[in-house]
Amino acid sequence: MSSAAVTSSRFTSGQAPKWLTPAVGLAAIILGAALSALIGFSVATWALFAGLIFVIAGPILIGIIEGRRKGSDAFARFLVYGTFLIALIPLVSVLWTVLSKGIPGLSGNLLTTSMNGVTGVVDNKTAAGDQPILGGIYHAIIGTLEITALATIISVPIGLLTAIYLVEYATGGPLSRAITFFVDVMTGIPSIVAGLFAASFFAFATGSPSTRTGFVAAVALSVLMVPTVVRNAEEMLRIVPNELREASYALGVRKWRTIMKVVIPTAISGIASGVTLAIARVIGETAPILVTAGFVNSINFNAFSGWMATLPTYIYYQIMTPTSPTSPQVSETRAWAAALILILIVMLLNLTARAIAKAFAPKTGR
Repeated sequence: MSSAAVTSSRFTSGQAPKWLTPAVGLAAIILGAALSALIGFSVATWALFAGLIFVIAGPILIGIIEGRRKGSDAFARFLVYGTFLIALIPLVSVLWTVLSKGIPGLSGNLLTTSMNGVTGVVDNKTAAGDQPILGGIYHAIIGTLEITALATIISVPIGLLTAIYLVEYATGGPLSRAITFFVDVMTGIPSIVAGLFAASFFAFATGSPSTRTGFVAAVALSVLMVPTVVRNAEEMLRIVPNELREASYALGVRKWRTIMKVVIPTAISGIASGVTLAIARVIGETAPILVTAGFVNSINFNAFSGWMATLPTYIYYQIMTPTSPTSPQVSETRAWAAALILILIVMLLNLTARAIAKAFAPKTGR
């Protein structure tokens, strides 16, 4: 046998087959399901057991075949895989729960009607099987979209202009330090405090002890959105290479035009993602909406007059105060369906942000 053949044999012998990792993963899934079934099956425990088996068994088998050094390397690699799978447990569990309990409540009636006129007698008939579930979330969807849109219109310009000042114009003076400090403070402010601030501010401004409208709720949500927009936009603007700014200045372009035509388009993808994150941060808030917009069962298209309902407050009232105390399962079905719609809205916002970022991102082709 030639020396080349001996060398090739030495380097290829003892290697784990390529199908070992998938096989270990499949075995971990099966054994994880079996162990979960012994204590009461659930998706969370199934994923947890499968992840632990995968992380422990895989490196042991590779260590037996390829040696201790390869086994240690495989343990680190499998640990990364396993922690990733474990990190997915809450997400998968939430999605599974919302889908399993929310899909049965979806119907055309849910999306096109409000709760106006729906009483406990109606829910009792539904629970008895005499009629389908009546009452929907149309008024809550309208309120959620209007309040969130107003909050975005208020907070995005303020947050973006503040970030531009901190990155492009600030020189580290007292003003910029004060802005940075207050943004950090606002980042951790409890949501109920933002609601109380907006309610008290408008009550003082109008002279009315109680002013609850969709616009007041939008102001409260903008207090929560602004620091998120500022922090994200600031980071995105800072990572824009200074060479781009200097090249623009060398061509005689003014600073404001350089910011508008070079800096912001370069960072628009990250800024759009930050705005979407800020919207997702506030679209599910309940406490500030209850304080500032109240809750109604009928449709109100005017965000500047009258109380408004949103999906979070709708879910809260359906769970805490069922329409029929003797048949709470009907209200719970509506609540889970509303939660599913809320998740779908957030997902749609993320897809929209990605589309906007892709459309406005600078072209890299020649």
